[in-house]
Amino acid sequence: MLYSMKAVCEKTGMTYEALKFYCNQGLVPNVKRDSGNRRVFDERDVAWIESLSCLKRCGLSIQEMRHYVQLCLQGKDSIPERKVILAQKRQVLLEQIALLQGAVDYVDQKQAFYDDVLAGRRPYVSNLLPRE
Repeated sequence: MLYSMKAVCEKTGMTYEALKFYCNQGLVPNVKRDSGNRRVFDERDVAWIESLSCLKRCGLSIQEMRHYVQLCLQGKDSIPERKVILAQKRQVLLEQIALLQGAVDYVDQKQAFYDDVLAGRRPYVSNLLPRE
């Protein structure tokens, strides 16, 4: 089964412009064309496009994604290098998660403080207002 660009966008949640950009950047190798010279995609292409979306969310730049595509096109022999790339991105993601968790913890602490103040369990203290 072949999918149009519009169908791929609906299936993957990618914008038409992003998909076209990825294709033009060589990130979707071996793009097929229909008789009207419009891009068409098969199931393997769609799976790869979903992978590109994930790689973008992982923080890979277009240049890094292009390098990753080139490695993938080399086949099995490039798996060790691809694993290194992904391991590095994984570490960065874990660090970002820790920062976000710290932000969530701060919000939870502030919410608990505000609940306690509103319930009369503790006095209101502000770091911004002069002490009374």
